[in-house]
Amino acid sequence: MSGNNFTHPHEESSAANAANASSHAHEALVQAHDQHTSRDGGHGEHTHDHSHSSTSTARLGWALAVTGAVVAAELVGALWSGSLSLAADAGHMVVDASGLVIALTAACLTNRPRDARRTWGWARSEVLAAALQAGMLLAISVTVAWEAIWRLMMPREIEAGPMLVVGIVGLVANVVSLAILAGGRDANLNMRAAFLEVANDALGSLAVIAAAGAEWAFGWSYADTVASMLIAALMAPRALSLLRRSLAILMEQVPDSVDVGELRSHMMGIDGVLDVHDLHVSALSSHLVTVTAHVKVSPDTDGASRDRIVHELGECASHHFPIAHSTFQLESPVHAEHEHLEH
Repeated sequence: MSGNNFTHPHEESSAANAANASSHAHEALVQAHDQHTSRDGGHGEHTHDHSHSSTSTARLGWALAVTGAVVAAELVGALWSGSLSLAADAGHMVVDASGLVIALTAACLTNRPRDARRTWGWARSEVLAAALQAGMLLAISVTVAWEAIWRLMMPREIEAGPMLVVGIVGLVANVVSLAILAGGRDANLNMRAAFLEVANDALGSLAVIAAAGAEWAFGWSYADTVASMLIAALMAPRALSLLRRSLAILMEQVPDSVDVGELRSHMMGIDGVLDVHDLHVSALSSHLVTVTAHVKVSPDTDGASRDRIVHELGECASHHFPIAHSTFQLESPVHAEHEHLEH
């Protein structure tokens, strides 16, 4: 199967026309496959780039190792110093570490081949992973903000020395993790989420360092609480944005990269197309956009013309829009009148 999957309807016609249409359809599909293979570097069937996925998995593994070490150091430092901002950053990094585990698992799942039960494979696992990470970030943001409010009313004594040391260690480790993940941050939504989490960790470490410095130099007892609230404020918007993008994919919302009206206009502009209806555009993952449509053509359209229409529809979808997989049903006006569509 090529990246563009074309479906022809079986309508009433003579046996000769049916045989002729079948022959032309086979030739068109072979040509489309060859063009798609040439364009995508031999990637004829919808699969994942395994070398790229393997690189993403390796990056996530190293980032997880670094993050895990920092989590341990920050938890110890938080218990030693009594710092809420350090505890908040440690909690944030616990979520990030678990998020990296989820991201690593998702990266491994996307390498699994599709089968008869999972015809799209595990492509959507990266979206589920990103949504889960976003939910955890929101939970930790609310927890930290709640504790910070209590500490504003009842300040606690903080040991700035251990807090400062652990904050610096955390910042260095976050910079290392960012360097590891930077090369793959645009691979998919999953990798982008992991990169943003570590970037936010780095900002959290900076907040801890600043709070420790203010506590040590000026004896400002509220510095730690303000820093923890800043960390929560940094986490919440990013978590909401990530959750919104993930839910948009899960709800099969049209991606921002595709204008359905413009797509319909392109399709209607193809010679021989009378109407386009039941047009659906959705994303299976952050980089896999699909389109399906019923296309009305004249009942006199012969097999060669049908093949040309199908080919031009597929070329339109893949060249003018970031659509990787398309399915079109060609039908006569008589067939369209008897359709029972829910949408």
